[in-house]
Amino acid sequence: MTADEALAAAEHAVDLSGSDPARALALARTVLAALPASCREATGRIGPAGGPGGARDGGVSADGATKHDSEDGIPADGAPEWGPEDGSSAGDAPEHGAEGYIPVGDALGRDSGGGPDVGVIAGRVAGCGHCEAEAVAHRALAVAARELGDLPFAEERLRRAVRIALSAGLPHRAAQARLSLVHVRTELGHPEQALDVARDAEPGLTPAEVGKLGVHRAVALARLGRYREAVDHCDRAVPVLGGDVRFLAGAMLNRGLARVFLGEFGAAEADLSRCAELARDAGLEHVLALAEGNLPFLAARRGDLPAAFGAYRRAESVLVGYPERLATVRCDLAEALVGAHLPGEARVLLEMAVPELAAAGAGTALAEALLLLARVELRTGDPRRARESAELAARELAAQGRTVLAPVAEEIVLRARLALGPPSPELPAAMLSCADALDAAGHGDTSAALRFTAAEVSLGLGDRPSAEDQLALLARSGRGVVALQATALRRSLAGDRRGAFAAVLAGLAEVGAGTRTFEDPAVRAHAARAGEPLAGFGLALAMRTGRGRAVLAWAERWRAVTGGAGRPLAPGLAALRAALGESVLVEFVRHEGDLAAVVVARDRVTLRRLGPFQAVAEAIVRLRYGLRRTHLLDGSAPDPGAEAAELERLLFGSLRDRLGDRPLVVVPTGTLHTLPWPLLPMNADRPVTVAASAAAWLAGWRVPAVREGRRAAMPVVVAGPGLRYAEAEARMVGECHPGTERVAARRAEVMSALERADMVHLAAHGMFSPRSPLLSSIDLDDGPLMAYDLLRLRTPPALVVLSACDAGMAHAPADGAPLGLAGTFLSLGTRCVVASLVPVRDEETLTLMTAFHGALAAGDPPARALAVASGKTGVAGFVCFGCGDRPVANGPEEPVATNGR
Repeated sequence: MTADEALAAAEHAVDLSGSDPARALALARTVLAALPASCREATGRIGPAGGPGGARDGGVSADGATKHDSEDGIPADGAPEWGPEDGSSAGDAPEHGAEGYIPVGDALGRDSGGGPDVGVIAGRVAGCGHCEAEAVAHRALAVAARELGDLPFAEERLRRAVRIALSAGLPHRAAQARLSLVHVRTELGHPEQALDVARDAEPGLTPAEVGKLGVHRAVALARLGRYREAVDHCDRAVPVLGGDVRFLAGAMLNRGLARVFLGEFGAAEADLSRCAELARDAGLEHVLALAEGNLPFLAARRGDLPAAFGAYRRAESVLVGYPERLATVRCDLAEALVGAHLPGEARVLLEMAVPELAAAGAGTALAEALLLLARVELRTGDPRRARESAELAARELAAQGRTVLAPVAEEIVLRARLALGPPSPELPAAMLSCADALDAAGHGDTSAALRFTAAEVSLGLGDRPSAEDQLALLARSGRGVVALQATALRRSLAGDRRGAFAAVLAGLAEVGAGTRTFEDPAVRAHAARAGEPLAGFGLALAMRTGRGRAVLAWAERWRAVTGGAGRPLAPGLAALRAALGESVLVEFVRHEGDLAAVVVARDRVTLRRLGPFQAVAEAIVRLRYGLRRTHLLDGSAPDPGAEAAELERLLFGSLRDRLGDRPLVVVPTGTLHTLPWPLLPMNADRPVTVAASAAAWLAGWRVPAVREGRRAAMPVVVAGPGLRYAEAEARMVGECHPGTERVAARRAEVMSALERADMVHLAAHGMFSPRSPLLSSIDLDDGPLMAYDLLRLRTPPALVVLSACDAGMAHAPADGAPLGLAGTFLSLGTRCVVASLVPVRDEETLTLMTAFHGALAAGDPPARALAVASGKTGVAGFVCFGCGDRPVANGPEEPVATNGR
């Protein structure tokens, strides 16, 4: 192969690296193998599968400043010169100790694999025509390796390409290699250095290549949070890129993602769409995948979580075989989910993404992912893991010199320490020092929250002067909810309970105003959690009064905020009593580790303290375990009856005199959302309804039996796949309710039926996702119907029967907002949901549902119909949620005119 042929082939390999990295690798290796031995450096080891190092072959690197960017659209040029991170000289070896990588050289320039040293190369380049091809071939290997997810190997090859080009007197080829190194260096965790390298590379580049460099600079700038500058660089690059479709598509991609961070969603969508169009027309499948892979991030940032999850599912299928890019897609969506206050869903994605980023050596993305993972681990109640992740993130950030994020990691470590054990006397000082660092780094809100925590810890340690100093500072700061929280605590310490209540109410009103715009119940609930400490303080003040009315009012105000009322309003007691009639409402609340109950009956309101909440939570776990073993027909299972009796004693032992045998409305808290209430012995044959709040039950009670514009509640029935008795159950529903419509078990048909029907029965397999309630689902013929799919409903049915295991399970991130399938229906306006909280065998479900629909058709309200059915059949586990105290209209009645919901 002549020098010209070798150079042409190497340049072709560079061109191929973006669209077909595997072919590019093979071609570049062929070029290097064909070079004369006298001028060829050791090429290092290429893995047997054609990928660098034989590892992660078929993957792709996380390319993207703003998220996922392509080499074509986002080359990478840049480490400071070609020297290692520690600032040593150009001849020093890069610090890649991973198996499969050969160090570039020792201090004398000698390759550890036995290749010639730099001095030898410099002495022979004058008469060699192949050195240019060699430098370009190494660059092609690097760009292809980066596309396949091997960033350390890519960096090593680019450093080698720079060294060869400079030794051969080829400054333009050295600048091109640096151009490609910018992105690699950024993704390895050194965006500031990448910008330095870009500056050094620019003088050796053509105008068009300077445009490409601008696209790469956008990657580094966005990683540093300088999104407007990233957009500006892409703006300047676009006019000079000409017909280079790969870089033009990359510019659209990077600019679009930077605009997402800036909140310019319309412009961002236009850029991403243009990127996809260019990539599709040019056959750049990987760039097209990146454009589509960023749609979940855009949708989530926009607040359209159903669209985000749908786009993520598509991206997941498109990016199979590209683990690092898929990992970055997951991180992006997780970041948006954290912004939407969905830490459980974010954690699921991050736990999949972090190992892939670590495997690829994507230092920048890995540090950010670890920091985000630590935050969601803390928010999801796992402080030990949060501390480990935050400490690892802190080490990564320190190594990268990213001081702006370092105090964020330290704040998580401090909060994890507090959650893991009693505070030490030194902890408040450490918190205040971290708060100062957070302020200096521009994280004012995080700093204020940490100062308040430090004040609380100081109070607990008996240091009231230090606590009052911080509280006064926060109260004067005017920093939103934290300032009002500090004001409330200061007033309480001064004995001004009325003033403390006023501050709490103002703070809850501010929280409610901030969450009113969220239609998604999960987003709303998690967003409201910023006010949870304030709500807890208000409840504590109410508990000190010893008055049931005060405790009910403050518990309901918080539930109103989390449930979407927008304001901290409590229902009128007179209206609640009138609606209850002969029924009794019991609202459970938690206070300082203890459980209490407020009993509302026609004659009076009573407050009772019930004892440690932990004992109740553990008893519920034992009961549920026994029920599951019973379902599996395991003779060794503990007796559920004994645990049910114990729970009845813990929960209602001191309340029985107030309940009698009257119908019961229960408002749970925390783990109580997972308790099958009808199983308690006292509830045999008693109608029981479980509601998110007293106000939610009252609102359901006021909903008409048939809503405006609809005929009577003729059921729609769906029989899902894989259930032995689903078809028999569907026929039974039709026999009990003449005129029942049968709908195919396909997502589109079921969603349409849910929009038009006032009563729907779904007989199918169910799955509850405790850490990600929006991922809970019902199995249909064409895949799962997810809880987040239901968020698209505008007119949900009044009554939904979920004849599926665990379909009634809920996770409540805050009181008043139980999340899951049943909770999603109720939050959208469904009046009543009947669903199981435990697995129930197919044949038993058919038996129960036959009795239930028989009683329903006879005119019984859902709660009474379920009690009758459970009593007749002995089948337990189903619960009536929402408001099950009103009859369901049947028969061909005329539409009922109402004022709407």
